[in-house]
Amino acid sequence: MKPKQLLSTTLLCAVIAFTGCNEDKKTETESDISKMSDNILLQQWSGPYGGVPAFDKMKVEDIKEAMETGMALSLKDIDAIANNTEAPTFENTIAEMERSGKVLNDVFSYYGILGSNMSTPEFRTIESELAPKLSEYRSKIDQNPKLFKRIKAVYDASKTTPLDPDQQRVVDLIYKRFEMNGAELSDDKKARYAAINKELSSLYSTFSNNTLHDEENYITYLTKDQLDGLSEGFVKSAAKIAKDNGQDGKYAITNTRSSMDPFLTYSTHRELRKQVWTNYYSRGDNNDEYDNKKLIANILKLRRERVALLGYKNYAEWRLQDRMAKTPENAMHLMEAVWPAAIGRVTEEVADMQAIANKNGDNITIAPWDYRFYAEKVRKAKYDLNSDEVKQYLQLDKLTQALFYTAGRLFNYNFKPAPEGSVPVFHEDVKVWEVTDKDSGEHVGLWYLDPFARTGKRSGAWANTYRSHTTFDGKKTVLASNNSNFVKPAPGEAVLVSWDDAETFFHEFGHALHFFSSNVKYPTLNGGVRDYTEFQSQLLERWLSTDEVINQFLVHYKTGEAIPQALVAKIKKASTFNQGFGTTEYLASALMDMKLHLADPENIDIAAFERETLAELKMPKELPMRHRTPHFGHVFSGEGYATAYYGYMWADVLTSDASEAFKEAPDGFYDTAVADKLVKYLFAPRNSMDPAEAYRKFRGRDAKIEALMRDRGFPVPTE
Repeated sequence: MKPKQLLSTTLLCAVIAFTGCNEDKKTETESDISKMSDNILLQQWSGPYGGVPAFDKMKVEDIKEAMETGMALSLKDIDAIANNTEAPTFENTIAEMERSGKVLNDVFSYYGILGSNMSTPEFRTIESELAPKLSEYRSKIDQNPKLFKRIKAVYDASKTTPLDPDQQRVVDLIYKRFEMNGAELSDDKKARYAAINKELSSLYSTFSNNTLHDEENYITYLTKDQLDGLSEGFVKSAAKIAKDNGQDGKYAITNTRSSMDPFLTYSTHRELRKQVWTNYYSRGDNNDEYDNKKLIANILKLRRERVALLGYKNYAEWRLQDRMAKTPENAMHLMEAVWPAAIGRVTEEVADMQAIANKNGDNITIAPWDYRFYAEKVRKAKYDLNSDEVKQYLQLDKLTQALFYTAGRLFNYNFKPAPEGSVPVFHEDVKVWEVTDKDSGEHVGLWYLDPFARTGKRSGAWANTYRSHTTFDGKKTVLASNNSNFVKPAPGEAVLVSWDDAETFFHEFGHALHFFSSNVKYPTLNGGVRDYTEFQSQLLERWLSTDEVINQFLVHYKTGEAIPQALVAKIKKASTFNQGFGTTEYLASALMDMKLHLADPENIDIAAFERETLAELKMPKELPMRHRTPHFGHVFSGEGYATAYYGYMWADVLTSDASEAFKEAPDGFYDTAVADKLVKYLFAPRNSMDPAEAYRKFRGRDAKIEALMRDRGFPVPTE
């Protein structure tokens, strides 16, 4: 998931991690339930491809029973492991944990879709009811003293008699996870720890739903005389969205990035740009019942209290210990190394924009709602590059074929549409492809694509899995999905996207390829380290601008003619354009995330803290953070990115350095030898080896920041 996007399923992922969620084994009780229950969400997946979710039959009213039943069955599995009277071994303790939770894992696939792709007020009510129950469920596992005693016994024994590498990695990861989550606390501290988690789970759910409320309810409707500057395709899409919302004859600008961004880039109506900008960046900050600022203050306070029970000074210190950065100081050091160059570049960009505004006699001072609009004018003036002209060659269907081409060249995969009606989907927009090995024809998995924005779908883009690869208890193929929020076109119109959106499309597909290429044995090893797992997907973005992709798949949506080489040259020449904006808006959010969690949360005023911190950073007044604190869902709708938003920059260092390995290769980005190492060391192992070790095996050394600075056109630091 790129930094501009959000998938608010962190709690779900954490719960799954604690139960192993192997997709193969069913206990006798679970099988009986699948046969007897009328609840489709509890029934074993059937059909082709090793079984697939019955997305076409799921109902919101079934989810609560299914989740509660799944949790009960999972806890029964855990109790059996904890109460085993035999001496603890890898097989009877760790392996059995890897087998546990099958039913719950399957139900989570439905739960995630209902929460992220098809949310409704009815589901949100159920989600709020289930959040504390999920937290209690987690606590019953990670605070089970008998279970941890067995885990610790296996862990301690492995230090004198090492296990096989895969087994050792699983034991180490599970032991560390339990240790970090209070397994060794006293009973009274465990009780408080569990209570805090329960309270936080409800706050996360409320935060997410508040943000979604503001995304759905702050829509700007335009009249025909307010469309100046907007493209024909965008106008048609806006008309359709307005009609679907009961505003026939008007044009809807929804409160999502995919709608906001092009409007701010092209609309000539400054006051309307200000209105759309304000709607978007005020999500969760409207001083009403959906305001998130007090929730955030409470979240920060509870997180600090919880880690204090474990003896940590702050949440960041606790969270980063098992990440690549290891400490908040290391993460801050990287961000602070890049920050001065980023804001320095913003000063240059704003000066260029102001000069054009002055030349045009616009009589304005550049404000945040002007940045995209005048940046586009600078792009045209400096590079003779018109983003709307580029979009004419960026068709979603062709870009999808470009993804498949890249996967074929690097991973040897073939993508073929699944037979019509063979795979159930949850919406008519969703399409499914079968993924096979090009040489052997062996089935790798299914790829689901849900490309368009709609009511009830969270904003942004993301990737997830419904079934992960393992060879534990029999090989299971992958069911993976990519989810975007492209504006759905009017009937018969092509879906044209920006270069930035095309990069995002490649990025999220990189996550899917990471899922498909897994060669791990145990479910736990399909996890990842947050400041590393974005690296693989960020790296895949680089293939969009390769000559092979450009020359084959970037064709005009009307004429079918290939993109002119002169335009390609302009795109490549402008590759570092607007890097001040892109880097600064992201880094401001990452720095804010870290500073919020390092600060004393007692009596914290979120609005004042955000304002004062930005002033201390000398944040340019002409642009906002990518995610303002009141809607920073990466950090406050769960914990996956909390004090970890810096991870995109950490991963970017790896990305820039790794891309230079391809640039140096004889056949560039399609060099077979480097591609083989890419798959072998950076994709296939998932979390079966330490990320730093994996990168060194690929590159022969650690990554260096100099490549990142070169990529962004920033001054390269000297020794």
